Amino acid sequence: MTNTARRDFMLGAGAAGLALAAPGFAIAQGKKKVVVVGGGIGGCTAASYLRMFDPSIEVTLIEPNKTYHTCFMSNEVIAGERKMESIAFGYDGVRKRGVNVVHDTVTAIDAAARTVKTAGGGSHTYDRLVVAPGIDFKWEAIQGYDAKAAETIPHAWKAGPQTTLLRQQLEAMRDGGTVVLCPPSGAFRCPPGPYERASLITHYLKQHKPKSKVLIVDASTTFSKQGLFIGGWKALYGYGTPNSMIEWISGEKTDGGIAKVDVATRSVTTRFGDTHKADVLNVIPPQRAGKVAIDAGLAGSGDWCPVDRLTFESTIHKGIHVIGDASVAAAMPKSGYSANSQAKVTAAAIVALLNGKQPGVPSYVNTCYSVVGKDYGISVANVYALGTDDKGAQVIKAVSGGVSPAEASAEFRRREVEYAHSWFHNITHDIFG
Repeated sequence: MTNTARRDFMLGAGAAGLALAAPGFAIAQGKKKVVVVGGGIGGCTAASYLRMFDPSIEVTLIEPNKTYHTCFMSNEVIAGERKMESIAFGYDGVRKRGVNVVHDTVTAIDAAARTVKTAGGGSHTYDRLVVAPGIDFKWEAIQGYDAKAAETIPHAWKAGPQTTLLRQQLEAMRDGGTVVLCPPSGAFRCPPGPYERASLITHYLKQHKPKSKVLIVDASTTFSKQGLFIGGWKALYGYGTPNSMIEWISGEKTDGGIAKVDVATRSVTTRFGDTHKADVLNVIPPQRAGKVAIDAGLAGSGDWCPVDRLTFESTIHKGIHVIGDASVAAAMPKSGYSANSQAKVTAAAIVALLNGKQPGVPSYVNTCYSVVGKDYGISVANVYALGTDDKGAQVIKAVSGGVSPAEASAEFRRREVEYAHSWFHNITHDIFG
């Protein structure tokens, strides 16, 4: 984005502090308006709970797509364990909660005038703005891999057509082929996601193409729930044996991941210079906050948006709250459940602020289920509280929780899968109605 374009996008942002200093101005005229940009997990939750907490607030949700596909449970679609329509959700339920849903693309945020403009010519004023843009990709990070390449070599890290493409490639692959999966470097959406995907793809291959294997070419030296995943791989796929259907190449052996993708040969070259050829290649590129947040300057010079964890209000532009994957909310992971929890905290804080009250001190929660194979589930759950680190900086700390036991019965693992599916049903109802 050019400096001129960024200046125009943030027109008048320097005056945002004046608007914050007099938050009652719009309210005094009987107008309490909140605009939510992004109709994913965080955005829909925030919009719905703002209406639940204070029905007098006029809430507008702006989202270009009429159907949202959840990233969680999309790995089951890729593995053929559920249908694509089971992860597809519309916005009628959100509308029934009193939210004004506008299907359009945001083109500009004016932090001083407190307006959001859209491609369709709309202009929406707000007292508070919630930005929930999810993630975007750092296409420049890997030589030979960009949005065009992703039409052939899917990332499938935004659920929808990419999910279907990867599924179709697995179905078309010969028995005896190799699936190469490349998790990204840096912070990214759903830390256990690539390893669940590798597990479920291996599950599919074991059933239908047993001479095949999955190779994980990683950027990291460790990963979320590593011990539990490896335990599942040993139990189900022969991990660590000469006949293992799944192999993990640590970031120590790749020098931090892949440097190059060759679309024509479906191969990747690591930073160490090793090349791995695939029959099906799944490259998940490094990530940053969604484009609208970057364009609005909400990430500053970084990839993610710093926020006050008490309210998720931007520390760069007052009056704007950033939630979900795009925000800096350590130690909470970038997950759908985190976004759902943060959205509720943010909605309560906004209601308090619009009514001239101080927000309460929040707690947050995250649970992440992973399905490793048939009747084999694992999970991690944590409750978080606002605190400070040893340097006095604001952080979100895990205060209780844990992971599935390493030594668990077959019945325990089976129930974890049931709990995962029940959680999916409950949270999507909470979000979309």
